[in-house]
Amino acid sequence: MRKYLHIDLNNKHVREEAFNGEQNIRAGRYLIAKTLVELNVGQVDPLGPDNPLIFSAGPFAGSSFSNANRTSVGCKSPLTGGVKEANAGGSFGLAMGQLGLAGFTFYGALDAWAVLYIGKDGTLRWDDAGPYMGKGNFECAELLHACYGKKVSLAICGPVGEYGGVLAGIAMSDTDQRPARLAARGGVGAVMGAKKVKAVVLELDKMPEFHDRKKLLKGIKEYGKKLRADDAITALKDYGTAMMGDYTNYVGGLPVNNFTSGRQVDPADGPLKMGGEHIRARNLERGGITSHACMPGCMIECSNVYVDADGEEMVSPVEYETLGLMGTNCGLTDPDDLARLNWHANDLGIDTIETGAMLGVLLDAGLAEFGDVEFLASALDEIRAGTANGKLWAQGTAAVGAHYKMHRVPVIKRQGISAYDPRVIEVTGISMMLTAQGADHTTGNAAKYECSGKDIDELVDVSMEMQTLCATADSLGLCVFGRSVTNVNIEMIVGLMNDAHGTHLGPEFFHELGRETLRYENEFNATAGFTVEDDELPAFFYEEALAPSNQVARFHAVDVNTSVQRWWQEHG
Repeated sequence: MRKYLHIDLNNKHVREEAFNGEQNIRAGRYLIAKTLVELNVGQVDPLGPDNPLIFSAGPFAGSSFSNANRTSVGCKSPLTGGVKEANAGGSFGLAMGQLGLAGFTFYGALDAWAVLYIGKDGTLRWDDAGPYMGKGNFECAELLHACYGKKVSLAICGPVGEYGGVLAGIAMSDTDQRPARLAARGGVGAVMGAKKVKAVVLELDKMPEFHDRKKLLKGIKEYGKKLRADDAITALKDYGTAMMGDYTNYVGGLPVNNFTSGRQVDPADGPLKMGGEHIRARNLERGGITSHACMPGCMIECSNVYVDADGEEMVSPVEYETLGLMGTNCGLTDPDDLARLNWHANDLGIDTIETGAMLGVLLDAGLAEFGDVEFLASALDEIRAGTANGKLWAQGTAAVGAHYKMHRVPVIKRQGISAYDPRVIEVTGISMMLTAQGADHTTGNAAKYECSGKDIDELVDVSMEMQTLCATADSLGLCVFGRSVTNVNIEMIVGLMNDAHGTHLGPEFFHELGRETLRYENEFNATAGFTVEDDELPAFFYEEALAPSNQVARFHAVDVNTSVQRWWQEHG
């Protein structure tokens, strides 16, 4: 049994609900989508008190399961106006599980800014947030640890979230207490700010009780052996997510200079400096850490700690989406420049995908030249200070594109496109079109699927299979980077759920959970007013051929939706 906390911020009243068996398994993204539909908040103001903010951990949270302690955060998105689930690694999900929490929901809004502390003895109290207001996340975390000690995990609303900037995510502690693991997308940090919750502090404890602890631990050990033996996991451990930059540059699907090119460097001229191969070599030479676990006990270790020429830490982590959107998309060619900007983004607690897409539009609008690092840093400074420009830019890519009357604005459902150009990496592009979440690659990424010559039905089938599997992973607190092991051992994973919570689920549950999640998300967006037209790619993807492949987008929203209706008919 776990507890779920319903927290009314209007009066600070807390109602506990007991979660048993399958309730603990239907967690994360599924629980968020189902709850938002049942609360009927499709038409509410996303930054108003009627928009709930939901935190949920998966069924294995609190255990030593390698990559199963992610935290999901959800609400109606102030960026897209639709459903939003953003998830993060770090130790916050672990702490929730160790405290016996399946999750908690914030309703309403506080009268004054506060910090919520939850202790292992059941203590729940509200403390004054005054000392932490306006601070960057790193200083804020340092002050919080000075107050609450080291054996806690944090979820922080950064300075941009304080003033309602929808670039804002919610920063969570990594394994070294950096507030650098973000539930980043969709403006969830702005919703936390609207509720005047500056931070949530959870005390770390020990592994909680499970139904059959012995069998669960045996299965966790077996899963770990499979991870160690898997080539895809080994590659992630060695090169991290940055290795995707080498691939997308090679196939011509890397965002460069606001999606005007798909390749920054001809592979014949050597490795991409902004790619995983070069970043790993440079970081190793300097004494940096190339394999780092963002979650306690994770064996994939796809994170890194990037250091400067003197071996001093610059930022952790440097990841593909950041190097693609804040890096090559903005014309940067040196990872050191990216690392400096990345650190500032982490300190502000903002989504590097949305921020990078927005900055690319600013550069394309002529405010500076692509590659102008000083301008990019000054833009982040303005966002930090909340100047008139800073507050405009903090409203995201779509708002900035409209303000500067730009044609090339890379968004779907008002959310910045991830670092996969849909003209070349078509399955991922279709996933970003179809998902209710907005342009989010994590809902169904198949970046290396060969799309050339394939028809729409085949590509939609691949997209929907990936969307289903990703929705399941997000509902179970599983990192999608373990999918090369997870998705081929479904019977084992479902068996471990049964061991953990005393259920009797069959292997078919794995796909059913993902499909049910997608249905709820689509239902929510329908109530929020979304139509087929909202799935369309921006016009420039259809009009402008992408170098070096000279491809344009092939598929329109109406055709993709016709194909996905067929898929749903076939899959129930």
